[in-house]
Amino acid sequence: MTRQIAVRLPDELVEFVDRLVERGRAASRAAVIARALDRERRREVAARDAAILAESVGAETGPDADLDALAEFAARTSLDDLD
Repeated sequence: MTRQIAVRLPDELVEFVDRLVERGRAASRAAVIARALDRERRREVAARDAAILAESVGAETGPDADLDALAEFAARTSLDDLD
């Protein structure tokens, strides 16, 4: 399902979006905006995951401490909880 929304953007951003469409880098303005918002959503999730990982590492040290904590976190996390 999709929903139409109206947003106001500075002229230079609209021109950038239009150039991407003109050059065939995107099918439409909506595709450019959707891709940018999806990228931002993934960035937010990654930042949240990094913060959780930083908290879970605690006093552990060594070259593999971060990866061990990430593996433990991933094993405990339900895929249903991911946005």
